Amino acid sequence: MLLLKSLLTWLLILCLAVANGALREVVLIPSIGKSLGFILSGALLSVFVAFVAYAFVRFQPGITVSQGFRIGILWVCLTLGFEFSFGRYVQHKSWAELLDAYTFKDGNVWPVVLLITLLAPYFAALFHAKSRHAKSGC
Repeated sequence: MLLLKSLLTWLLILCLAVANGALREVVLIPSIGKSLGFILSGALLSVFVAFVAYAFVRFQPGITVSQGFRIGILWVCLTLGFEFSFGRYVQHKSWAELLDAYTFKDGNVWPVVLLITLLAPYFAALFHAKSRHAKSGC
């Protein structure tokens, strides 16, 4: 059941990422430029992912820190699978174009977003476990 809920939560993150990408392309880049647009977009998506991870852990009682880490690994794998599949087979981008997003070129902070995606469930579980522990008076 945790796997299914993790997958559904990742779908929410995917929707937020797509909306964030549209915001970046339609509003941010035209108004503040490519570099700042990428940086702000990456920061916004990182905050969204962290918030979703925290909410997910908070509403799934008993998620351990190790489960949080495994959820982060799952989310990153799903994200990479989606990114490369969609980019290659729907957008018909070359491998070089796809890998360009991992170079920090023009302010693209995509690798940082992936790192946040990996670690957010882990830290959310860690924070939630500590707060539960503190509330129990231990």
